[in-house]
Amino acid sequence: MTEHKFKLTDGKEYIALDKLLKLMRVVGSGGEAHAVIQEGMVMVNAVVETQKRKKMRPGDKAEFNGQVISIEA
Repeated sequence: MTEHKFKLTDGKEYIALDKLLKLMRVVGSGGEAHAVIQEGMVMVNAVVETQKRKKMRPGDKAEFNGQVISIEA
């Protein structure tokens, strides 16, 4: 399992899950991000997540395809 860290830019409280997966290059496109989320292949804080635009805040962890992304402030 590979762990990555994503730091929110100043003034931002969250990032949408679909954008996070795309920015971290865990998926190839926004469409692919939507598909894997809808299919229940992504976990947030150890729970299957199906909301494409789930607000990811500091302390949250997303997991997909053996990769973990931690959100930092």
